[in-house]
Amino acid sequence: MADDDQGTEKKKSSPVITIAVIAVLSLLAGGGGWLVGNMLAPPPTEEVAKAEPAAAAAEGGHGGGGKGAEGQEVPNISTPANGIVLLDPITSNLAYPSDNRVRLEVALMFKDAPDVALAEEIHQDIMAYMRTVSLQQVQGPRGFQYLRDDLQERVDLRSEGRVTNVMFRTFVIE
Repeated sequence: MADDDQGTEKKKSSPVITIAVIAVLSLLAGGGGWLVGNMLAPPPTEEVAKAEPAAAAAEGGHGGGGKGAEGQEVPNISTPANGIVLLDPITSNLAYPSDNRVRLEVALMFKDAPDVALAEEIHQDIMAYMRTVSLQQVQGPRGFQYLRDDLQERVDLRSEGRVTNVMFRTFVIE
């Protein structure tokens, strides 16, 4: 039995070897990440890199303020000429649970010239309807589709067919 104790002595690895192994593995992981990153999103070519500062200078700095390359303003899609009216954001409590809130931004597409008074009536009608909806009714993609269909039907009844489409811009429940 005394021989067994002497033959099973464990050698302790030195901390230098452990640190070296960790360093080599870290370098391999970093190199692999760099390689995969370049394969998924290659760095921009020289032409693109030169064009970006020139475009920023033409726009006049950060963001460009909604101006195009020639300095003219980019047209907004929700204009009376396009027949689209962007409604004010709708924020309301849900019917159940009442501590949940919904924020909704909707745009209406009119057949002919937009009617702002009708758009305001529809806005108020959508807000009143959202107060009757419960969280369970709008959960999931099917619930959201039912909500869209219900709102489209209400808008069709209210506008007597003058509004052709209800477009959701944002829909947030908190």
